[in-house]
Amino acid sequence: MNKSWKQKFLTISIGQMASLIGSSAVQFSLIWWIASETGSPIMMGLSGLAAFLPATLLSPAAGIAADRYHRKYICILADLFIGFSAMVFAVLLWKYDMPVWTALVVLFCRSVGNAFHQPAFQAMIPQFVPADELVQAGGWNQMLASGSFLLGPALGAALYASFTLPVILLTDLIGAVIASIMLGIVYIAPVEKTVHEKHNTLRELKEGIDVFRADKALILLIATETLCMIFYLPLSSFYPLMTSDYFHASAWHGSAVEVLYAMGMMTTAFLFGNIIKVKRHLSVSYFGLLGIGVVSAIGGILPPKMWAWFIFAFICAVMGAFGNVHSIPLIAYMQTTIPAEKMGRAFSLIALAASLSMPLGLLISSPVAEKVGVPIWFLISGTGTTIITLISLWIHHKIANQVDD
Repeated sequence: MNKSWKQKFLTISIGQMASLIGSSAVQFSLIWWIASETGSPIMMGLSGLAAFLPATLLSPAAGIAADRYHRKYICILADLFIGFSAMVFAVLLWKYDMPVWTALVVLFCRSVGNAFHQPAFQAMIPQFVPADELVQAGGWNQMLASGSFLLGPALGAALYASFTLPVILLTDLIGAVIASIMLGIVYIAPVEKTVHEKHNTLRELKEGIDVFRADKALILLIATETLCMIFYLPLSSFYPLMTSDYFHASAWHGSAVEVLYAMGMMTTAFLFGNIIKVKRHLSVSYFGLLGIGVVSAIGGILPPKMWAWFIFAFICAVMGAFGNVHSIPLIAYMQTTIPAEKMGRAFSLIALAASLSMPLGLLISSPVAEKVGVPIWFLISGTGTTIITLISLWIHHKIANQVDD
């Protein structure tokens, strides 16, 4: 059993890594194209909306689908949809002089695929990984993902400097095909349904919500994460502007920031996957949010000097590390405490909360950043995240005697 799940996990992860490398290269190239062509925080904010809005609209349906149907096939179809969307845009770019705003359509289509892929994939892992190995598997999964995010921007910058955007877009299709083949050859048994009832969308949504209502400590952390993400998630849309407009650096410097962020993620993912044994999952997750807040605030007070860019790049690496300190224990906690037949809806609701945070955050942050500058939003983001997390951590300790995290 121990050997069997590791073989399956490795096979699936190799395919997912290929897909993520292609996707992150394409994502970097598209975002850098928008940033270099427009230099506008508003346009960058719109790119963030395009990347997150489908998750807001489709997460409930994606969660229900993940619990109704075979999660393996949902992941394959979602990957292929993303790859073929990139291919269609590549053909259009090759034949026509497409305006920059059309990149938003591609980001929107990619987000549609991710909206269905993420809850199905996260809910599928406990179907073949033993419960006591989920933190380790989560660490390995994030380590491979971090490696992909590390290679992706570097590959994206290299491709962006050497090839036209249509050629770069094809890497997404190649990665999607590889991921689909690797997942397709692995046998994963479907979830056994304990109750056979006629499908009822409203009832199924309520069952997903009830998962959180039954766990006060979990819903507090999710609420905290959602509020913090209103401040934090827009930063991902502003990284290129910090590099290109504030520090006046090149696309290579922009890719270096992404690479260092991924290296930070990889470091903590390796520790969770091989060294650190987590017992108090939710407390550790709060610590990750707190770290994100502190380092984000520091990034907002740096001067527009090239030497300060090196500090900013290091801060991004630390931010990536704290991101996994928050997410890996939280995901493992959910995978071990939520019934298998409801897990897809639970993870889709998490995605829904995040996707709601992103548009709201961008609606607030984009005009603020346009008026006072992107660095000020880093300071606001870090300060807000830190304050919210400290208050919630205090409340968490108050109810800790009622919940064993």
